[in-house]
Amino acid sequence: MEFDPIASATTPIAANHEPAFVHEADIAEAEAKQAQFTNRHGTKQPNILVVLMDDVGWGDFGCYGGGVAVGAPTPNIDALARRGVQLTSAYSEPSCTPSRATLLTGRLPMRHGLQRPPMYGEPGGLQGEVTLAELLSDAGYITQAVGKWHLGENIESQPQRVGFDDFYGFLSVSDMYTEWRDPYFFPEIVYSKARTDWVENQPFNKSFVHATRDGDLEPVEEVTIPVLSELDQKWCAYSEKFLHRMAGEDRPWFLYHNTRGAHFDNYPHESYLGVSPAKHPYKDTIVELDDIVGRLVDVLTETGQLEDTIIVISSDNGPEEETWPDAAYTPFRCAKGSTWEGGVRVPMVVAWPGMIDPGRVTDGLFDFNDVLPTLMSLAERTDLIPSDRFIDGVDQSSFLLASNGLSNRKYHYYWLGQAFSGLRCGEYKLVLNAISDDPISQADTQGGGGFSGAFQKFPYGKLFNLYLDPKETHSYLVRKLAYQDALVGQVARHRATFAPPYEPKRVVGLNV
Repeated sequence: MEFDPIASATTPIAANHEPAFVHEADIAEAEAKQAQFTNRHGTKQPNILVVLMDDVGWGDFGCYGGGVAVGAPTPNIDALARRGVQLTSAYSEPSCTPSRATLLTGRLPMRHGLQRPPMYGEPGGLQGEVTLAELLSDAGYITQAVGKWHLGENIESQPQRVGFDDFYGFLSVSDMYTEWRDPYFFPEIVYSKARTDWVENQPFNKSFVHATRDGDLEPVEEVTIPVLSELDQKWCAYSEKFLHRMAGEDRPWFLYHNTRGAHFDNYPHESYLGVSPAKHPYKDTIVELDDIVGRLVDVLTETGQLEDTIIVISSDNGPEEETWPDAAYTPFRCAKGSTWEGGVRVPMVVAWPGMIDPGRVTDGLFDFNDVLPTLMSLAERTDLIPSDRFIDGVDQSSFLLASNGLSNRKYHYYWLGQAFSGLRCGEYKLVLNAISDDPISQADTQGGGGFSGAFQKFPYGKLFNLYLDPKETHSYLVRKLAYQDALVGQVARHRATFAPPYEPKRVVGLNV
């Protein structure tokens, strides 16, 4: 029977797992490639490099139609895309903390409980979850986290307490360290000793830090504006040193490298000021981030580790448009903080020379929560994935490795805090709840997205064909009732997965 993402049925994996498509030919090809990898390299387990950028849009990289065309060339990322697979329907969550927790746990925000970013020392974090780093550690990997964390500052949620052997970065988010220091944005704080003291006494860590497994944080340097401009360079140098050390290791490694850029406000390193054709801090930062990817790939090449390493490049959500023009680009509707495509559809490039065929571009669905089961499958240790909680990710290893691999995911689920927003299957997207980005409800913002806008409920739903209407402007559910069960019926089936013993969790919530 011809495969069709809407008409074809999924296969149950386990009671606590999202059902998935099973493409037997793809699986056979992927297994053959993995066997060849073992024969060539003497190991079953690849090294893993995940580079996660901040607020970079779907359209920023050249391979996605940006690059030179939008004033910021990205030759290194574009070259990596040509050497691997470029995913055009990769999905994050609407903002950074939910996305990062989903990537590391394989679970939706309604399950891991981080439904929005914790700010200024707010309690709550990743504690109680089982992370990809913990599982890979149990599988024999050396684990390193570098850069932005933003998954809780409490001791139990810090990187060195949830599976990483070493952490070098900061615990929160770029603007929290600097916005109150910049007289352009906060003159009423900068020029007031009382308010400056008030912010400085807020209970959040104001330094970038270092820690080793199970140890305490050691402050490296307070994050002022001049320090912030140097962080991506310092973090890249730290990751380069890690990769050089790993060249002499027998054990595989996992490097989780999180950039500071391009979250507002952008203060590029002085050597990148004005280097982009756009001559703008955001675009200069994109050029800097592209160079960082190139430097990491160069070290892998120089040390002979490139063919042993699977590389994943992505962004934690869509563009943050409320601080335009210090913002990313997407061709889709709305932006960060929303479940319209512009908020959650992100660039994702995956490369593994000799294993992933070069030059593939595919629109198969791939979620952030697929990262954990996929990487555990490539490490051949799916037996370590927890059985005491619901896992929303599906194993996409055959999708990546097979020459013309098909996605194993049937549905992408959109959640906006506590509210179920919609789902996508094939080219169709059903929307039940969303943030409005019309001019009236957006009158209090400078851009069409982010975290502003009125919450809207659509009792009868809206249906969009994302191939014909990627801007999600023309709903025609009334003409497509044949999809009622595949779409509306699946909403009820998905909601049923939150019944006991898999009740939803709320750690840092968003009331909508």
